[in-house]
Amino acid sequence: MAAPTASFGPSTLAAWCLVSSGPSRYVLGMQELFRGHSKTREFLAHSAKVHSVAWSCDGRRLASDCQRLLLEKVRLVKENNHGGHGDSVEQLCWHPSNPDLFVTASGDKTIRIWDVRTTKCIATVNTKGENITICWNPDGQTIAMGNKDDVVTFIDAKTHRSKAEEQFKFEVNKISWNNDNNMFFLTNGNGCINIFSYPELKPVQPINTHPSNCICINADALASLWDVDELVCVHCFSRLDCFGREDHFIDIAEVETGDKLWEVQCESPTFTVAWHPKRPLLAFACDDKDGKYDSSREAGTVKLFGLPNDS
Repeated sequence: MAAPTASFGPSTLAAWCLVSSGPSRYVLGMQELFRGHSKTREFLAHSAKVHSVAWSCDGRRLASDCQRLLLEKVRLVKENNHGGHGDSVEQLCWHPSNPDLFVTASGDKTIRIWDVRTTKCIATVNTKGENITICWNPDGQTIAMGNKDDVVTFIDAKTHRSKAEEQFKFEVNKISWNNDNNMFFLTNGNGCINIFSYPELKPVQPINTHPSNCICINADALASLWDVDELVCVHCFSRLDCFGREDHFIDIAEVETGDKLWEVQCESPTFTVAWHPKRPLLAFACDDKDGKYDSSREAGTVKLFGLPNDS
């Protein structure tokens, strides 16, 4: 996963300008940048394991499960807690263009839409099963969610009513649209990506991507980069570029070549990662434990990598 465009001060931008002349200079520029911005800071956000972190489209806010944090220079400030779900929040997703809206999927058989200008949810949609994955389509008009029974439901974001529902005969792990909003993707338990036309939801082509379960963190220790126009694999990363895994580090790689840019050390396996949309800041959460009083108690911390070393 390539690091996003920086928006630091003039001295940092001088190093960042090295990215303009090709992959090799990009790699050198990014490595130089991270040498001066390799600090990771922890923020206590929850009393239990953090399942999901995501940035708003403008990068001003980071949401972790139902906790909202405000980015202020080099730190995250707890802004609000959006309570209401009767079970853990499995995943959240911000609106693609409205930085005030995000949606959460929970095992309590509901999804909830939230507005950051209020602490209460603006809509609750009851679902048929325990929800594990959710995403917003590029134009912000539709929300798709998948549950443990491998049912994917499409919800109208304005009326909050179901537009379509599909039951699949395979394990559905993650779902997403392409940026053109004319294809819908599912990763499944057979190591495949299933592609459907949208909104018709007619099968286009299954792609065999991995020899084992295909999820965000692939069980065969490979991350594959695909061209969705040509439906071909353009690069295979054997080190898991910028994905957490059971090893205690996050590997950040350059997309085109797979060259390592940096390695973020962690004390436990990583569950979720999210790049800031405008700056080379990486939010992530691990399987941390509160060792002070109970070694089995989940710490619920959110971490931010890419801060200045002197901050």
